Amino acid sequence: MKKLGHAFFRQDAIRLARGLIGTVLVRRVGGKEYRARIVETEAYVGTHDLASHSSKGRTKRTEVMFGPAGRAYVYLIYGMYEMFNIVAGRKGTGQAVLIRAAEPLGDWKANLSGPGKLTRALGITSSANGLDLSGSSIFLLHDPGYRPRIRRTRRVGVDYAKEWKDALLRFFDDKSTSVSKRRAV
Repeated sequence: MKKLGHAFFRQDAIRLARGLIGTVLVRRVGGKEYRARIVETEAYVGTHDLASHSSKGRTKRTEVMFGPAGRAYVYLIYGMYEMFNIVAGRKGTGQAVLIRAAEPLGDWKANLSGPGKLTRALGITSSANGLDLSGSSIFLLHDPGYRPRIRRTRRVGVDYAKEWKDALLRFFDDKSTSVSKRRAV
């Protein structure tokens, strides 16, 4: 398997969200290595996307979303769940992809069927915000032998986003049992 580099992450968020399905997320922490296949993502396409944090402009919280691509954007919601996103696209565009679910690989067992469960199980916290994902503690691998069956639906939990709430910007592997929301929302 080949490690994904900065060029891969410079795709626009829609292409990256689709392209991440089936890749392997590697997390090294506490002397251990965990691997999980990404099976569900959501694209946030820039400052014009009312569901995206970048639609509020550059703030201390959102600055990492504006690039460079291939950085982690990790934030806390509801005061209890950390969300792991990957910055996408050209620098300055405010694009990112939320990693919603994954399947554990190897000999470890974990429920990764939701963005909060995923970050908790992999030990991804807000301290990883801004981390270069071509490094050694969190990175992604291309698995040429895996062929996902990709479906596209509306994103989850963005009813506040006016016309953007119905955008078909969620992707998932229909073969996976770890997808957080099976039905097309």
